[in-house]
Amino acid sequence: MAEFDTLVAFLVATMIFAYMPGPALLYATAQTIARGRRGGLMAAFGIHLGGYVHVIAAALGLGFLLSQVPTAYMVIKLAGAGYLVWLGFRMIVQRIDDTGPDTVASRPRRTFLQSMLVEILNPKTAIFFIAFLPQFVDPVATLPAWLQFLILGTIVNVVFSSADLVAVAIAHRIVGRIKQSLTGQRVARWIGGSILAGLGLRLGLEGSGK
Repeated sequence: MAEFDTLVAFLVATMIFAYMPGPALLYATAQTIARGRRGGLMAAFGIHLGGYVHVIAAALGLGFLLSQVPTAYMVIKLAGAGYLVWLGFRMIVQRIDDTGPDTVASRPRRTFLQSMLVEILNPKTAIFFIAFLPQFVDPVATLPAWLQFLILGTIVNVVFSSADLVAVAIAHRIVGRIKQSLTGQRVARWIGGSILAGLGLRLGLEGSGK
């Protein structure tokens, strides 16, 4: 592995990137606003597991291939963007009534699977890993480079997920009282769905940079 000073720099940079407001934080926040704390936690867990797909891809060199094939990058990006917009639209228009639990909030497994797919379909995550991790991989270390990628990528994924969990806790505390009424639930779902749709539009329209 890299020297101690390099690892400290790696951890500091990872913390800065993780706690800067970004798509994953906004996504977890939106899911919490619309689905409550349980939905937010399932979203964060799904993002976390989906992140390991990119970690493994970076360790195997597949992420680099994605960066070298613009067509593949564009197809994955547009698929992910369209999926986010669709999720946001569904969140806004899905029916809610006062006769039972909020339909949107009562499907944690679906929230988990959707969130994992959202992360997998985000090519910017793959590009981030292949741009960030090599700076801290020591090619002459005892551990092989692919294993260093896995270790460093796992640390990055855990730190980023810690930021998502903080976002879930804050969002739940802020909107908890608002969602006690039926009108509050509708407003919260509209806000959450709008955030998801906005993230999708942003992903689809922006360039390939981080």
